Amino acid sequence: MIYSTATVPVNPQGAVPLTRAQAWEGLVLKARDARLFLPPGLCTHCEVVQNSGTHIVREATIAGQALREIIAFEPQTKVTFFQASGPREGAIINELFEDEHGQLQLRFYGYLGLRGKQPGGPEEQAEQAWMDGDKGYRSALLSTLQRTRELLAQGRLAEGVV
Repeated sequence: MIYSTATVPVNPQGAVPLTRAQAWEGLVLKARDARLFLPPGLCTHCEVVQNSGTHIVREATIAGQALREIIAFEPQTKVTFFQASGPREGAIINELFEDEHGQLQLRFYGYLGLRGKQPGGPEEQAEQAWMDGDKGYRSALLSTLQRTRELLAQGRLAEGVV
C-alpha cells in the first residue's frame, strides 16, 4: 500500500490571501472539474454523473487513464476522493485546517493501492516516490491554491461561475 501526505500553508507570505470559504470553493470546483486545475491536456474529460447533497460521482480521463470517483464533501473542511475504478484503489483526501498558530493549512493524504499490481512491488514503490517527490501531491496542493487565486482574480470564484 501507498501512504503519502503533504501540507502547505493556504496563505504563505506574499500571496494574495484566501479565506477558508474561498479555499473551500476552489476545492469543490477542483472536484467538479479537474480540467480547471490540472496542467493543460492532462485531464481530457471530467464529468459529474451524479449529484447529491453530500457527494458527487465523476468520471474522468487523467493522464490517458479512465477513472470513476465518488467524491464526498465535509463542508468547509474535507474533500475525499474514493477511487471506484481506474488504476488506483483507496482514498485521497484534501483537508483544510488551522495549525497550532491559527494559520489555515491545506493537507493532502492518501492511502492507495494499484489495481492488479503486487502490493509493495516496484510499481507501488515508484508511485510512492512520485507522490512524495517534487512533482507529486505537494505540488498539486500548491497549484490548486494558485489556480484558486487566479479564478478569484478573474471574478469567477466569488460568483461561482466557471
